[in-house]
Amino acid sequence: MALSPIGNEAPGGYRPLAEINVTPLVDVMLVLLVVFMATTPLMTAEVPVQLPRIGAKAASPPRDPLVLSIDRTGRVYLDDEPVEPAALGDRLRALAATDPSATLHVRGDRTIAYGEVMRIMGLASGAGFAKVILLAEAGEAPVATTAR
Repeated sequence: MALSPIGNEAPGGYRPLAEINVTPLVDVMLVLLVVFMATTPLMTAEVPVQLPRIGAKAASPPRDPLVLSIDRTGRVYLDDEPVEPAALGDRLRALAATDPSATLHVRGDRTIAYGEVMRIMGLASGAGFAKVILLAEAGEAPVATTAR
């Protein structure tokens, strides 16, 4: 605690100085800042590993999935190209034969019958597609009501 001369207010002429000296606080904070700045890159570094070399080809990037759409009139589209209902099975079999691991996304309009979507999915499954995914819009689902 620092004492300052004030005159004859206190016996001996000194009274305590009640101010905080912030210089040591700033010095400590700057040292901590430098320490954290120096050690942060060391903490985020990866483990150094030397990977072995192999003669295999690089993995091919994933392909975009095929998209099969059914509009409100029941017309079927394969990647924005209209497909006749009679030719759909043959077209799906040909696509599945060229890439057995391909993914097929099925988009059906909400107004078409559920059975029509299931018929199309059955054709896709029978053609050889192992991954058939139904697409829907994200959002709040409407509340179902029951008739009385």
